Amino acid sequence: MKQEDKVLLGLVNGLFGVKGWVKVYSYTRPRIKIIEYQHWYLGNDFDQPIRIEEGRSQKGGVVAKLEGIDDRDAAVELLDRKIWIAGEQLMPLSKNEYYWYQLIGLDVLDTTDRHLGLIKDLIETGANDVMIVRGEGNTEYLIPYIYGQVIKSIDLEQKCMVVNWDTDF
Repeated sequence: MKQEDKVLLGLVNGLFGVKGWVKVYSYTRPRIKIIEYQHWYLGNDFDQPIRIEEGRSQKGGVVAKLEGIDDRDAAVELLDRKIWIAGEQLMPLSKNEYYWYQLIGLDVLDTTDRHLGLIKDLIETGANDVMIVRGEGNTEYLIPYIYGQVIKSIDLEQKCMVVNWDTDF
């Protein structure tokens, strides 16, 4: 499976107990949603397919028991491994809804076709998500993700987004 067919969902970031359970840092919202995906790929090159036997919320985090990992020594080998899933496991979205991973890396143009930069990341705020767009000379713009008002169009095939945003204020 090619890299573009996989989606990064988290990271194994700790050990939990002596029976092979691991702590998981989840990029999903809510964080516990990561255990709904039963088939993971672990590693930087998503080379290790693995199945979840159990998972649960634990003190604000997530812990999981993975198939074939039955003791702490085996779990140690998984530390710092990235957690991927096949993109086909994601729930389909409605029109004009996107997963964050689809937006990162898009070229951002204003309504006059001026290139503002690339979407480097998105952050959650209380009101709405915010895109971090990095332009020339490491100029950064924080642009609210408000579809219709600020975001005018998104073309995933062309890897481009048009925004109604004035950078001169």
